[in-house]
Amino acid sequence: MPRPKDDFEQLYPCDFYEPDELLDDDSMYSVYEIARLLQGLDPDAEIDVETETILLDWAIPWIMRNADDLVVAEPPSDEEPGYYGLKT
Repeated sequence: MPRPKDDFEQLYPCDFYEPDELLDDDSMYSVYEIARLLQGLDPDAEIDVETETILLDWAIPWIMRNADDLVVAEPPSDEEPGYYGLKT
């Protein structure tokens, strides 16, 4: 159910990183690593499964929104995700 804005102590702008602000030019990242980076975490940070699921809810649309600025690589195996990097 929607809540009134007055219910919240503070509201923040909904700003997202641009790809070149988030990713290194010479690296490729899994969606899981991008999810962590979008939250200011180290790409290798240990997080619980429930948190990772929530972070993926942010990362997948971010990748789709920025697809024109990204390249994608095949996953190393069928059990691993694909990798994304900056288009150069």
